Parts: sequence; structure tokens; C-alpha cells
Amino acid sequence: MGKVTIITDSSSCLPKELIEKYGVFVVPMRLIIEGQVYRDGVDITPGEVYNLQRSSRILPTTSAPSPGEFLEAYRAASEKSDTLLSIAISHKLSMVFEAAIQAKEMARETIPGVEIEVFDAQTAAGAHGLLVLAAARVIDSGGNLAEAVREIERLLPRLNIVVTLDTLYFLAKGGRVPKAAAWASSLLSIKPILQITDGEAIPLERIRTKPKAIKRLLEIMEERAGKRRMHVNIMHAGVLEEAEVLKQQVLDRFECAELYVTEFTPVMGVHTGPGLIGLAFYSEE
Repeated sequence: MGKVTIITDSSSCLPKELIEKYGVFVVPMRLIIEGQVYRDGVDITPGEVYNLQRSSRILPTTSAPSPGEFLEAYRAASEKSDTLLSIAISHKLSMVFEAAIQAKEMARETIPGVEIEVFDAQTAAGAHGLLVLAAARVIDSGGNLAEAVREIERLLPRLNIVVTLDTLYFLAKGGRVPKAAAWASSLLSIKPILQITDGEAIPLERIRTKPKAIKRLLEIMEERAGKRRMHVNIMHAGVLEEAEVLKQQVLDRFECAELYVTEFTPVMGVHTGPGLIGLAFYSEE
């Protein structure tokens, strides 16, 4: 059998070409819109979700893949490898981790002899994707399961994700970040900056305009990582042109080992709304 195969969920904001390059299996999250269930990235694109939010302000709901869907992914991946690494979005943000664990238990009977490690990424979106890519590179260079897990654990303390929202409307409606949602009652025009810390989304700062908010994202990146070589994933929710401008600003300001522009996962974007832009990053030691 081949080397370790990675499984993850579609919230990880991974560029398609890298999914294919490293043979990553992606289990789609679900979006429910007016009673219709869509598989993230299969039946509906992020752009379609954000266009729908702009035109109708519909608030879709989301759900994690079932244990059965993860089991199917494990079964398919086991045809390539007898060692699997499943990297899930933070358990504090979704039930994905629990579904992946349940599927691991089910796999003991249905695909015996296959080793499965399920790892809680303790983050989400572009930061989650950077962890998957780091593990994939270890495996691609001949590393084993333990070495891939150690690489993820080594990077976690340096991993950051900060985003700014274009509107508080969807956050207030969804109520997923109560403190930030409370800002909507008195400061409707602000562009909040949020981060994921210890697996949870928390409000960080309140900025009056989007240009100032994006400028602040870059400042936060420099404060936390200095001028060391960077690994960066720029995420956007239906604002590609803004993301491309931010990409150039990052290139002008930092030395980048890798830099991607990806669409922000609509599984989280349904709660934050279109117009979000953010940075996931870590620096080299």
C-alpha cells in the first residue's frame, strides 16, 4: 500500500490544485437553503452562496457530514493507503470531529487493518488548510503518520487567522459570536475584526471602515510574525478583487514561502456574510 493519505472536510479552504497534487480526500459539509440540501463545493459553490446572501439576505443553515460519509471517504482512501490521517475543523465550531471519530470506530469492522488517526485542527478555514498542506508535504517527502502529526502540533502555536466582516447583519442573525453580534445594536457601520483562538471565533477589534480594517489585518500579521518568512492563505467571501489587492500588499510587505487566495468556506460564511476578507498565516522559525 502507499503512503499516508489525508482526509479533511470542505471547510478547510484548500486550493483545488493542491487537493489534487497531494491526493487529499475532501468530505463536503452541507448547506441547507430553503429546505434544499447542498454539498459544499459539489452542488453549490461559495460564490453562489454569497450571491444568494447579497440578493435575498437568506440565512442558510449548515450541518456536518455524517459518520457514514466519513466512513465512505475512509473506505475510498484505504484503497490507496493503509494509514489515514483525518484532520477536522475545530470541534468547538462544528460536529465534524465527532463524526470523523465515529466513522473511525465504524471502520474497525468494515475496513480492518487500516490505521486511522483523527486530529482536531483547533482552527478553521484557511488556517485549517495550512495545517493540511503542512502535513501533506511531510508525507509527500516520505514522512510517516507520527511525523505528519508532529508537524501539525509544531505549527499550531504559531498559526493565526484574522478576518474582517463587511456587515454584522448575518452574525447578529445567526448569533454564533454573541459579543460581536451585540455590537450590531449600536454600531451598525463598523467592520469588526475576529480571530479564532483555542478553536473558537472571538471578536478582536472594531474598525470604522473596511480599508482601515484591512490595514489593521496587515499590522496584526506583522506584530505576530515580524519579518520572518511567511506561509499565508488569503480568504475572501465573494470579493476576489479585494483579495488580489491584499495579496499584493502582503507580497510587498513580507517574504512568503507560500501564498494562496481562496474562497472563504461558505459553511462559516453563512454566519459572517459576503464581503469578508481575512488572513491565515504562520511564520517560519
